Amino acid sequence: MIRTGKQYIDSIRDGREVYVNGERVKDVATHPMFKPLVDIRARIYDMQHDEATSDIMTVEQDGEINAIGNALPRTQEDWWKKRRATDRMMEEIGGVVTRVGDETVGEMWSLYDGQDVLNEVDPQFSKNIENHIHSVLGQDPFHVSANTDPKGDRSKAPQDQDPDMLLHVVKETDAGIVVRGAKYETAAAYANQAFTKPTIANWGNEALSDYAVGFICDLGSPNLKFICRTGFAGRADEKDYPLSNRFDEVDTIVIFDNVLIPWENVLFYRHTKAATFIRATLHRYSAFAFVQRNLKLTDMMIGAALFNVRQTGLEKQQAVQEKLAQLAVYREGINAHLTAAIALGEESPAGLMMPNQSLLYTGRVHACTQLHHMMHIARELCGGQICVTPDHGAFESPETKPWMEKYYSINESWVSDDRRKLLAFARDLLNSDYAGHRLTFQLFAQSAPFAHLGAVYRNFDWGGPLRFVHKAADLSDNVIEGKEEGNQDRTISKWFTDNASAQSRKPGTVA
Repeated sequence: MIRTGKQYIDSIRDGREVYVNGERVKDVATHPMFKPLVDIRARIYDMQHDEATSDIMTVEQDGEINAIGNALPRTQEDWWKKRRATDRMMEEIGGVVTRVGDETVGEMWSLYDGQDVLNEVDPQFSKNIENHIHSVLGQDPFHVSANTDPKGDRSKAPQDQDPDMLLHVVKETDAGIVVRGAKYETAAAYANQAFTKPTIANWGNEALSDYAVGFICDLGSPNLKFICRTGFAGRADEKDYPLSNRFDEVDTIVIFDNVLIPWENVLFYRHTKAATFIRATLHRYSAFAFVQRNLKLTDMMIGAALFNVRQTGLEKQQAVQEKLAQLAVYREGINAHLTAAIALGEESPAGLMMPNQSLLYTGRVHACTQLHHMMHIARELCGGQICVTPDHGAFESPETKPWMEKYYSINESWVSDDRRKLLAFARDLLNSDYAGHRLTFQLFAQSAPFAHLGAVYRNFDWGGPLRFVHKAADLSDNVIEGKEEGNQDRTISKWFTDNASAQSRKPGTVA
């Protein structure tokens, strides 16, 4: 069943141990660093009940009304519905948020596809995955992702240094496993649960490892500590920094100080090859929602840049049009990858509709690697005034207001107050501490750039170009190592068994 915003807020008032700037937080829901995002997440929950938005934010499945973001994708239309819902959500709240659940729940679907792999470890783990997927549908939690660890000295195995540098199991009990270590988790301090899984790191060469563990962590569990970076909200007036004060998703290092994970929440454990496989396929669904955020961020950059050149009459200059066109090309490149990923969607091993993997992952590389270039183009179009304009107090003070009105009013359409608002928005979007933080976050949020390219390598259809050149160059059959038969018969378990990469990819085939 779908939640209300109040039910969500009540759910995070569970006595969790949260610290920010060295102080214990009494109430996450009302603390000024967290309240803006808690309110946004609550609003998203309420959109599921609002008559104006409920149809687009929910879906009926098996007689129940579920959040569209949590619903398993079984058809191409399911993906179109998810895409429309995400667009509407961000337009409703007036900005871009990344960690609100719909972009991380897809990681669970990857596990659902990998049940054959996990059955080789323990059939109960596969059953746990299925139970949790249905639990997410039924309980509608705020679900986030726990990925990277502190890691320590990455030239050493974790066993050769402080073992807590990577999260690991320290004990098994009848009730479950006990884990120690730490994870960086965006939004964890005000979320309900996290899919906690191994990072990209060297666990050693053992077939079995206490570091190869994945589980669902109830973020209200005993012995968890949430140590948060200081947020951007409240550092400066919202009128000068409208995005920093509303959309900063506070990042947290979550300390697991001997935390008990019940067996029913353990999704895989000890089997290093299974953990490696899960890492390789983790984002096969969640990358879609992540890349869609980049699309909406680009819309914000285009809107801010276009308004700025229009207000000063520069839009008709060819040089300006060329830069606007570069932003449009970047934006439509993301749009094309998302659209094609749906249109050429593939059936997954579990029977889900999986976005075309090669197109989705190449779209992610396009969106992330070019973002900083696009931000710089948007800065050029907005002009130097985004970094030199006085704060709003100068526009309000009786002593300085007349001068601000004189020099910042352009015509009847663009008076000083609107121009100040636009410049403040552009400054916060492109130049502020928040802007720099978001740029870095988008680069690393779904793993590092080398892992993005690794995903492309594993999913691109290398067989097509090889066959083309083989015929065009009239090469002998000796240059082909084995037959290029595509992936029609390549199952998850076969990937697991021979640890081979994907070769040929066609719509409708499994990954």
